[in-house]
Amino acid sequence: MISSRLAVGLLAGIASALIGGLWQVVTRQSTTTTIAPADLALLRYLIPALLLWPLWRRTGLLPRSVPRHLLLGMVLGAGLPFGLIAMSGTRLAPAAHMGVLMAGASPLFAALFAWALWRDRPDRWRTLGLGCMAGGVLLLGGGSLTDSFNGSAGGMATAGAWRGDLLFLTAAALWAGFTLCFRRSGLTAWQGAAVVNAWSAVLLLPWLLWRGELRLFEAPLRDLLWQAAWQGVVAGLLGLAIFGVAIGRLGAARAAAFGGLAPVISALGGWWWLGDALAPLDWLAVALALVGVALASGVVQARQNSSGQPPHKEPRHD
Repeated sequence: MISSRLAVGLLAGIASALIGGLWQVVTRQSTTTTIAPADLALLRYLIPALLLWPLWRRTGLLPRSVPRHLLLGMVLGAGLPFGLIAMSGTRLAPAAHMGVLMAGASPLFAALFAWALWRDRPDRWRTLGLGCMAGGVLLLGGGSLTDSFNGSAGGMATAGAWRGDLLFLTAAALWAGFTLCFRRSGLTAWQGAAVVNAWSAVLLLPWLLWRGELRLFEAPLRDLLWQAAWQGVVAGLLGLAIFGVAIGRLGAARAAAFGGLAPVISALGGWWWLGDALAPLDWLAVALALVGVALASGVVQARQNSSGQPPHKEPRHD
């Protein structure tokens, strides 16, 4: 039997991946039609900051118990810098690239950072799962780069998509940093979401002043309300908090592994909704990502543990 704590963590991981994958499709649909990334960021961070105002007012922008370097990693990794980089990439590359290269690479970066900083070595199942995710990233990323440099628009790739892919990989590294920093911050899921969004709202003011213009309200009202709901409430508020629950129940590395489900959701959503064609190698990349999540998230190990094997505990390095 899987414990209730693990079951809640697994459900939270699946839910956060579902939200993340659909957010990628919704974001690409917006940034390629009516709302620019910089304007979209206003909805993504200001709305949850206002909704969570009572919580971050009590917690404070600088929680006493959280080291400053961890707070910086959280804000960079899930706040405005992450959002602007990820959203800008959607204007250059298809939604499935965002899924595999950003969400799929994030668990790899998380494992690499944990090993480099704390010598946290993954077990054999996580290693195999991470290998599958890496295979999916290489398949899709390599195909994108090859097609882009050859000037081909075939398959999923478009000319210049490699620039969007580089932005997605940068966003993946930032998100992995958030995952590890939040795990060691000692904050609850809602406190983490409140602090990250509050700091992002603070950073929005100088960003908008430097940018010098705001065209958000030039978009059709229907698009504006749709993106406000998705960016501000579903992704900015619920998505971040639910992922925090997954980190608290599963640990940083195993929660990060659920990012590998986002490519499946974003690729299928981009194919069905946005018309982003899927080549055979793209389908293979999605399949590898799906297998990788099953192996790296702890589901297989949990079934073994229910048969009598001792459980694995992720080391803490606070």
